[in-house]
Amino acid sequence: MKSKILLILFYLLSNVLFSQKNDLKSKLTYLIFNKPTSISAIDSIFKGNEKNKKILEEIIATSKENNYLEGLFYGKSTLGKYYRDISLFNEALIQYNEALKISKELNSLENEITTLNNIGSVYRRQDEIINGLNYHKEALDKGLSVENPSIEIQKLISISENGIGNIYNSLKQYNLALKEFEKSIVIHQKLNYKLGLAINHKTIGTAHEDLGNLDEALKSFKKSLDYNNQIDSKIGKIICGYSIANVLTKKGNHQKALETVSAVLPLAIEENDKFYLSNTYNTLGLSYGYLGNYDEAKKYLLTALEIAKKHKIQTIVVKANENLAFLYNKTGNYKEAYSHYKVAKEEDFKTFNARNLIYVRDLITEYNKERAENQIKDLAKKNQIAHLKVTRNRNLLIFSISILLFIVVTLFYRGQQKELKTEKKILSLKQDALRMQMNPHFMFNALNSIKLYIIENNQKKATSYLNKFSKLMRKILEASSIQETSLAEELETMKLYMSIENIRFSNEIDFHIKNDDAVNLNAIKIPPLVLQPFLENSLWHGLSTKKENKKMSITLEKVSNEYIKIEIEDNGIGRKAAAKIKAKKSIQRKSIGIELTKDRLETFAKPLKNNFELTYKDVVNENNKTCGTKVILMFPLF
Repeated sequence: MKSKILLILFYLLSNVLFSQKNDLKSKLTYLIFNKPTSISAIDSIFKGNEKNKKILEEIIATSKENNYLEGLFYGKSTLGKYYRDISLFNEALIQYNEALKISKELNSLENEITTLNNIGSVYRRQDEIINGLNYHKEALDKGLSVENPSIEIQKLISISENGIGNIYNSLKQYNLALKEFEKSIVIHQKLNYKLGLAINHKTIGTAHEDLGNLDEALKSFKKSLDYNNQIDSKIGKIICGYSIANVLTKKGNHQKALETVSAVLPLAIEENDKFYLSNTYNTLGLSYGYLGNYDEAKKYLLTALEIAKKHKIQTIVVKANENLAFLYNKTGNYKEAYSHYKVAKEEDFKTFNARNLIYVRDLITEYNKERAENQIKDLAKKNQIAHLKVTRNRNLLIFSISILLFIVVTLFYRGQQKELKTEKKILSLKQDALRMQMNPHFMFNALNSIKLYIIENNQKKATSYLNKFSKLMRKILEASSIQETSLAEELETMKLYMSIENIRFSNEIDFHIKNDDAVNLNAIKIPPLVLQPFLENSLWHGLSTKKENKKMSITLEKVSNEYIKIEIEDNGIGRKAAAKIKAKKSIQRKSIGIELTKDRLETFAKPLKNNFELTYKDVVNENNKTCGTKVILMFPLF
């Protein structure tokens, strides 16, 4: 009887296998005969076979044999996802990189951006932030370069923004992360793209959780779960399950947390995605720990740690060790608690320290990008200046002809007013152009200096100078939109500027400001940033080559009811020595900062009764030897 049953089962199984084999053969024949160019069309043919490695390898082999690039791209890309989902990250990267080459051969921007985002996600799962950021940014740049993006390209742009947001989350820059997620979700809401909405609500929830906004986090995770239920995404349900459980744990609802994560455990085991499976075991172990079931807690936390270590899932390595430290501390095993705590902190410190460096490098990259954009704007401004000069010359010609036809005095007065207005506009544009050249260069150097403190792990100084740097940037941006500022504001800006520049001189420069009590700093108005070029000259021509005892001062004195005197003095090498050093340099750089500053001062003083005066003096000692330079600016009060 048994042998008959076995024979029947063998017969049925053989029929099924034969049927499946024939079905695959017919699908491959159909694929090669029709050669669809749409990846979604190929996906519809092999729907349900995405996790069958053997079938995917058959698709790759058949497509390669028939030189069918679209089929080859689909096979490589889907096999990469298969390896990624089981946390075989190196194998996933091999397949994705081959898919990337094929997308370029196909000249398919959509497939290229998709693959760049996929590679970025593989690196993110391994906590390799630099590579993840590079690939997501490349994908985003390519998407944004499209003038009229299709719906699919818009989806890919939002996926790139979401990936960058996740990287900011890893860097603990949660507010920056939320900005990226909010940009991403706008596109998905517009397209009613439910998978994208599910992903974005989940990532927004994670950022709120890390910020301590637990109610907002829970609300976002539940929205994500609702979308995942609508599209029946198993992975989405798993992620939302352990994410909601983590928030419930933090809110003290441990029994509900256990029930929530236990409900998705069978699904996580079935899907066998090691990244999400290790997350699920870690959350489950923590829930048992808070409920006092220490044996179960230990079992699941050790399982999570084992999977994470085997598949290089760094985030869970840190979290599982932290949770094991908590567990052993609860049970009184302080030796084991300390051991796991130490490992968690060492791994987290190593990763987070690297992330700080990446974050600063990323800022520098953004400012380099800004510099390139500003150079383009600078060229546009120069073209506008040239156009205004042509217009001015044309108006002068019209004025010369018109003077013979109309009343001489009236036309001359109007012409002079028009010319003065045009000259002010040109000078204002020059001022804008100068700022655009200065800002990114100064920002780049300043950020590089601050980066050194981060490398040296000097968090106090890094934080202090970053605060000063942000204040200075705000003042520079404010200055670009105004024609005048108070002397008090100008001196405050110069203090910030010198504080930042002093970093590169190892804080060797003794800088101070002396003010005559008769000078009302808030009442006196001057052009914004007008003192900066003089300070910069003193720094780089006077003090940069001096060995020690470097000093610089700004002195203000009311010399009469009509003028105040502003003196900028340094104890540097003097003008003659500086000129000799400059003459020896192979690259002769013409300084336009002082000349433009003179133009600005002259224009500013035109409506006033008195003009400004600018003189330079060498400072000499008792032996009549040069020991510094003094800039004297006589500024009119009315």
